[in-house]
Order: sequence, then C-alpha cells, then structure tokens
Amino acid sequence: METSWFDNWESLIRTICLTTLGYAAMVLILRISGKRTLSKMNAFDFIVTIALGSCLATVALNKNVPLADGVTAIILFIGFQFLLTWLSVRIKTIKKLITSSPSLLFYKGEFLYPAMKKERITVEEIYSKGRQEGIATLDEVDMIVLETTGDITLIKKAVGGKKPTYEDVKVGT
Repeated sequence: METSWFDNWESLIRTICLTTLGYAAMVLILRISGKRTLSKMNAFDFIVTIALGSCLATVALNKNVPLADGVTAIILFIGFQFLLTWLSVRIKTIKKLITSSPSLLFYKGEFLYPAMKKERITVEEIYSKGRQEGIATLDEVDMIVLETTGDITLIKKAVGGKKPTYEDVKVGT
C-alpha cells in the first residue's frame, strides 16, 4: 500500500539534503550572475523565475533527477537569461523581442482608453495609484505610464528640465 504521509527516512533525508544543496547552489549562482537576474520582473524574467523554481522543486522531490543535473539546468537557465539580457543591451531587436515598451495611459488631462483597454488597466487602478502617491487630483499629473514591469508611474507636471524621463514612451498609442 502506498503511503502519502511518510514513506521512509532515507527519502526524507535525501529530500532535506538535495533541497538544501540545490537552494545553496541557486543562491550562489544568482549572486554570481548579478543584480539583473533578481530585478523587477518583466515577462521574460517571470518565465526564468518559474523555470528556476521548477528545477529546484524537481531536484528536491524527484528521485530520478540527480543534484548535478538540477544544478546544470539552473546554471543553463541563468546563463540563458544573462546572455539574452547582455544581448538586449547591445542589440535593439533582441531587446524588443524580450521586453515590452512602456504604455501611456493618461496624457495631459485625458485618459487614453484604447491603450488602457489593450493593457487591461481600469480607471480605478489609476485612481488607486494616485492615492498611493499622495496625488489629490489628476490635475497635478502630466502623464501616467504602465511600465514594462507592470508598475504604474505617475509623472507630475513638468516645471522645466532638459531631459524628460518619458522619452521612450509613445504618445498616442
């Protein structure tokens, strides 16, 4: 009869050892790979994170997968992520392939409903973000942007300056 609560001590000790070693290997590899690996996630980073979690879980619980195989898979996923982010900084086509562009949701007093609909953002979510930022009315705001990470950014009305932070945001899309 199959047991669902406890099988044997050997299995339990194996799980403890492999999970600990796999976790330690993942932390070490992530630290070596740099800050970008742990940055705020876009869709690409989310996929890598899910894959890393799956690798660690497989190593921890699947008796048919040795630790070396799991650590190799973790190294490969982080290596692919490092390579693609390295290339995306140098080649615009790769950057466009793996990351989205920021989207303008509100501009000069007007909600951009087609963009909001495309991004599945409601007016209530924008109002909520305004309250979180301490904005009393949207009259104080020049534009609202949905960032590539999914964060909503409110940009107050500009009072001067030469290099705006919203140069890469397409107006009217």
